[in-house]
Amino acid sequence: MSQTKELFRANSYAKSCEAKVTAVNDLGGIILDRTVFYPSGGGQPGDAGKLKRPDGSKTEIATTVYEKDRSAIVHVPAEGQDLPAVGETVQCIVDWKIRYARMRVHTALHLLCAILPYPVTGGSVGDGEGRLDFDIPDGGLDKEALTEEINKLVAQDHEVAIRWITDEELEAQPDLVRTMSVKPPMGTGKVRLIAVGDVDLQPCGGTHVARTNEIGTVDVSKIEKKGTKNRRVRIAVN
Repeated sequence: MSQTKELFRANSYAKSCEAKVTAVNDLGGIILDRTVFYPSGGGQPGDAGKLKRPDGSKTEIATTVYEKDRSAIVHVPAEGQDLPAVGETVQCIVDWKIRYARMRVHTALHLLCAILPYPVTGGSVGDGEGRLDFDIPDGGLDKEALTEEINKLVAQDHEVAIRWITDEELEAQPDLVRTMSVKPPMGTGKVRLIAVGDVDLQPCGGTHVARTNEIGTVDVSKIEKKGTKNRRVRIAVN
């Protein structure tokens, strides 16, 4: 379990928080006791932003990652930044424009999963675009049809909610896990699920919007053949 309290797990809309610096590692990475910064994982990049110090100075954060053993979250400063001292209290401020864009894309990718009920072999979340790779035996996907279907789901304004199940419950329902390459983190006794109305339900640790109408207009921009049974579907969110 991470030594850093992950405030973003319960509230993706938390833009800032007060935190204490608990360590600065050998590479200058800043570890806090709590954070609203999402660390890179599951195809979603780590948050950028800044740490505001009591004297008003700021440390720009270029990205956020986990320690290799996931024991803590590391806030990686941009080059040439002054670092806060251990024990210092700082204000964490996420670059909200980028975070919110990724929340919209990530939620749209869940809708794409709902439309294409195939195993997911890879994916990524960008600031205004994203992709998923599907293990599809026959292929034959149509961009226009997929675009129409996903925008229908957006317009239905489904609630996006967090649920929790135990490790044992997930093991008893393996069909909930859509990703073949990345398994949901287990071992703490509970697993976080994201439920998009009654449309999609799967383990996910990323950040999402509260309702699908926040996503905006989605365009299935490209479908690529990446192998005999692999299709890469790219989306853009406007």
